[in-house]
Amino acid sequence: MSWLDNVIGFISPQWGARREAWRQSLEDMRGIHYDAADYEHGNEAWRVINQSAEFTDKYDRDNVRARARDLERNSDVMNSIIGAYTRNVIGGGYTLQAKTGSDKLNDTIEATWRRWCKKQNCDVTGTQSFMEIMRMCVRRKKVDGGILIVKRYTRDGFLPFKLQTFEVDELDSSYMSPRRKNDKVVGGIELDKYNKPVGYYIRQYTVDGMMADPIYVKAEDAIFLYTKSRPSQVREISDMSPTITRVRDANEFMTAVSVKQRIEACLSVFIKRELPTQGIGRVGSPGKGRESYEGKSLVPGMIKELNAGDDVSVVNPQGQATDATQYIKLQQRLIAAGQGISYEATSRDMSESNYSSARQGIIEDDMTYAAEKEMLMDAMDEIYETFIISMWLAGELEAKDFWDNKDKYFEHIWVAAPKKWIDPQKEAGANQIALQTGQKTFKQIAAEQGRDWKDQVDEIIEVLKYGKKHGIDLGGVIFGQDVDATDDAADSADDASGGGDDEAVANLPIGDGGEDEQEEPAGDEDADGESDTES
Repeated sequence: MSWLDNVIGFISPQWGARREAWRQSLEDMRGIHYDAADYEHGNEAWRVINQSAEFTDKYDRDNVRARARDLERNSDVMNSIIGAYTRNVIGGGYTLQAKTGSDKLNDTIEATWRRWCKKQNCDVTGTQSFMEIMRMCVRRKKVDGGILIVKRYTRDGFLPFKLQTFEVDELDSSYMSPRRKNDKVVGGIELDKYNKPVGYYIRQYTVDGMMADPIYVKAEDAIFLYTKSRPSQVREISDMSPTITRVRDANEFMTAVSVKQRIEACLSVFIKRELPTQGIGRVGSPGKGRESYEGKSLVPGMIKELNAGDDVSVVNPQGQATDATQYIKLQQRLIAAGQGISYEATSRDMSESNYSSARQGIIEDDMTYAAEKEMLMDAMDEIYETFIISMWLAGELEAKDFWDNKDKYFEHIWVAAPKKWIDPQKEAGANQIALQTGQKTFKQIAAEQGRDWKDQVDEIIEVLKYGKKHGIDLGGVIFGQDVDATDDAADSADDASGGGDDEAVANLPIGDGGEDEQEEPAGDEDADGESDTES
């Protein structure tokens, strides 16, 4: 107790007791708060406030984006992150498969889509194909935080529909006057009372670079591709913002190490003069001029005579940045973790990986990429639906009931280009077991490989028939069936039905679990004496 407590207790024991009781109560309360909210010890300078997402982001958005772009131009570590996302989110691109229920109509739509995806048909600038635009969108979203895709309806293309992309910088944040009553403009986006975007104000510039009045684009004609992480968020923030400082630290460290290594690699020579070269009492033959070392350098195999009294001291720095590898590896691990992917995906360093760890890393990474793929395919879906409408309006799609049943004509899927296998034998064995045990269908396996299962079955039949026609054995086992047995089954189906390949496909035992699949009891022998299990 302090002297003040003693005085209060002496004057009024009741007030002294109350004072002590309150002190004990406050000391007890110190143990029931969050350490994360404490301002003692190392948290004295950590003082923050809660604000809406837009209020928090708008003051730093441009600066973060500019720094991210600078690192994109100058940092290999930054580009390792961007490259990993671009390779895995879009990679070799996506193939459209229309699902209208009519094979003929599907073929027409897919052929028209492939034609429209060419750069002269889908891009208002005529410089990028559709997949190149999507690949750029993935990159810009990672660095800038988002990108704006605007649908343009023109007459100079194959269809009256093209795409135009705008960088997020071009949203006019200074414009404050909404077009509709009770709306508001925030960060160049006009919002209704529910904060739903109804339009975008895009900056325009005159020929001499002066800013002109912005153009207004309705929200229904634009796709704003960005990640919304809080309900109050209106605009984008760079996806790289949590790790930008670490990327720069790694860059600065490597620059310092490079300078240090260059200095340490230098060999320097200093000439020490023990005798005076001029003045009273100098030595040497007066008729012989002294050698000057100014501007001279060492060359391989050089033999040089020194002046009398000169000596050579060699400075040969030794040492290396032994901690550079471990430091950069730690930084890359933290940067990759901050972006939700593995160190191996960004560094391409597999020295510490085996098959199991590499596969587990890929599985975890794919979960991160899945969110980006979902967002990208949502944008592609919207573009595709506009494409179908434009196709119908241009008379390229024959559908009298289009407006009544347009959802049927919108049906489609995107098939991603397949990834290469880490261990083809293990992957193929796992697929075979999954197929035989019913965990997967042939359709699922074909989709994982970026193929349409019907096209693949048709190709199998074509190859088998062609090989048999020319007397060539093209393989041993296909989905547990002998080549000869498979081909005989197809021929039998043709003879019984009098049809072509369609009937053969229906009766091929491809392990899809259908009613037409024919199974033999385990252990039954084929004509060559080998059991199915052994095959």
